[in-house]
Amino acid sequence: MQSNDARTLLQCAVPTAVAGVVAVAVSSVLAGGKGGVGAVVGVALVGAVMGVGLIILNRTARHLPHLFQAMGLLLYTTQILLVAVFLLVFKHTTLFNTKAFAFSLLAATLVWIAAQARAYMKAKILYVDPESVDAKKSAPAGSPS
Repeated sequence: MQSNDARTLLQCAVPTAVAGVVAVAVSSVLAGGKGGVGAVVGVALVGAVMGVGLIILNRTARHLPHLFQAMGLLLYTTQILLVAVFLLVFKHTTLFNTKAFAFSLLAATLVWIAAQARAYMKAKILYVDPESVDAKKSAPAGSPS
């Protein structure tokens, strides 16, 4: 993992974890222990799905840049489907409060997406490879480059 990829992951995970702590506290107060467990499960699910997705997307961008946009679309669709499957499997569970789970999942997802958008806007990613510009300048005049 490159340093800017790790930085992006950290810039997304930390605000999501903070939102998760707030969600667990609020859910525990409003819905009791099962609410706190539901919030933990919701935030953990978002962290796992979005974190793995970000890592996969960064690797795709590095190794197969021509597939980056299609991979991003496929990845987000897959993430939504994974969360939907999780929701269907635990639809009638008594292990945790499903409302606390749902609201925590929604809040953590929105915080992750906002943090990811901010991280990409603040990243100083070069649009041009400086080495290729230098190589062109040093090439003799009239050479086909």
